[in-house]
Amino acid sequence: MTPIVAAMKKYSADAVTPFHTPGHKQGRGAHELLRELLTTEGLRQEVSLMEELDDLHEPHSCIKAAQDLAARLWRADDCLFMVNGTTAAVQAMIFGTLQAGDSVMIPRNAHRSVIAGLILSGAMPIFLPVDFDEELCLPLNVSVETIGRAIKKFPQARAVLLVSPNYYGVAADLPRIAELVHAAGMLLLVDEAHGAHLPFSAELPTSAIDAGADLAAQSTHKLLGSLTQTSMLMIRRGFVDAERVKRAASLLQTTSPNQLLLASLDIARLQMETDGRRLIGAAVELSKNLRGELKNLRGLKTFDAVKNFSLDVMKVTVNVAGTGLTGWEAEEILRRELKVQCELSDAANLLFLITYADSVETTAALVDALKLLPCRPPKPSPQSLVPSPLNAAELSPRETFYAPVEVVSLKEAVGRICAEEVTFYPPGIPLLMPGEKISAQTVELIRQSHGRVIGADDSTLATLKVVR
Repeated sequence: MTPIVAAMKKYSADAVTPFHTPGHKQGRGAHELLRELLTTEGLRQEVSLMEELDDLHEPHSCIKAAQDLAARLWRADDCLFMVNGTTAAVQAMIFGTLQAGDSVMIPRNAHRSVIAGLILSGAMPIFLPVDFDEELCLPLNVSVETIGRAIKKFPQARAVLLVSPNYYGVAADLPRIAELVHAAGMLLLVDEAHGAHLPFSAELPTSAIDAGADLAAQSTHKLLGSLTQTSMLMIRRGFVDAERVKRAASLLQTTSPNQLLLASLDIARLQMETDGRRLIGAAVELSKNLRGELKNLRGLKTFDAVKNFSLDVMKVTVNVAGTGLTGWEAEEILRRELKVQCELSDAANLLFLITYADSVETTAALVDALKLLPCRPPKPSPQSLVPSPLNAAELSPRETFYAPVEVVSLKEAVGRICAEEVTFYPPGIPLLMPGEKISAQTVELIRQSHGRVIGADDSTLATLKVVR
């Protein structure tokens, strides 16, 4: 049963003469290149805003039925389909639960959508340190102990927002954290962009909703089968005002949602409902076998055991430091010479996603390509100065966004309020975030750091942008 798809097919089969959007009029006016992309049938069904196709902002028929089916499958009380990406879902979590003056704990390496959500809501961030694997130069996650310390230090906080699993598949201990957070009267919000597949295998980390999170934003397209840009926002009722979250999501989503995107969410849910456990279980086994093969390759290490955290084995991180290559160099060789593309690279690692679409043949091709990576003289291990303070911002991201700014020398920046993000790769965890007071210790860390600078207007960091 796919309610949205059924409604689209019914409208298409009615053979109406359209005098409505989109301008291609069910494909009649589409350029042949667009036909090649979407097919004639896809264009015929690419309509929206008709009564029988429902309204994403006030769902009452096929969209509501599809969302209810998804909520049941992912064991949530409500589900909202998102066509503006998980970015909008994360922003809706924040905008729908917090307001100006509220404090929320966030990891230092939170996605930029979190900062955007804080600008929208006016909430004040409390930055949580992220544990780090020095050997493999990888960010892990926020520990239970860190959450406990943060709750004691900032008992006034309204919510805790975590990223779990993170990009490398490292998941926080959400069941224990949920207990701590709720006992303190706070909300638990989870950016679960990389975890829509978790409920379908017992060998994967516990999903956010199953762990007790109040809200979880999932990128259905990342490891499941919907189209890019489509996501779901899962709601657990009890601690949150679900209607306010829905209003926030409506404000952040387009009023002209693409019906094909909505249909792809409906179909991805159907696929997981009918065959999810088999498909995800097979991908897990494939990933485990791949890891076993990679252990035998010279110069490579895989990221496996994670003390105090759990790991999504479908995210296969390969450390290439033993080859004398950086992760960026290895990615370039794989892509340009060996025709294999990783998900991301960093100073020392490559990340490969194994999904239900993979097979023994595709993983064998990956192993064969990695065997062909050249070995070069070893390089010094990349320096990774990881910021550790548990501290609150001085100004909210909203105040910082609207504040007048000026550019000063690094030395003159001490004691000022930072107006930009400063991040080094490695480790990819911001040393400075907008709204933070710049300390002498942080300036000294910047002076000692070497690596690719992200976020700052002046990539040399001779100067910083501060609030005037």
